[in-house]
Amino acid sequence: MNSLVLHLAGPGQAPFPDLATALRIAANALAELPGTEVEIVVQGPSVTRLAAPAEDSARITELLGTGRVAISACANSLRSAGVEVSELAPGVRDVPAAIAQLARRQGEGAAYVRI
Repeated sequence: MNSLVLHLAGPGQAPFPDLATALRIAANALAELPGTEVEIVVQGPSVTRLAAPAEDSARITELLGTGRVAISACANSLRSAGVEVSELAPGVRDVPAAIAQLARRQGEGAAYVRI
């Protein structure tokens, strides 16, 4: 496996997974799957956690700095949450629609895990 897509969807509040959980899972995947690139696709209310300064800024910066992690925010979810793309933490990118990004990445052969 060369590529893994983690899909964080849902409210991002207990008992559901949040961004911090997704970041931990990505770090674990990097450690256990050498050579694998990881993309976290964030959809729904959790996109607000990607706005700078993000609560998880240090962890986001650390993971992005590996060169093996990408973090993508759904533009549709950003609009719904009232977050501008310019407000995203440095290195976090936007994708037009999470569902399309997930389908595209799976079509390219990426493994998919919903968090």
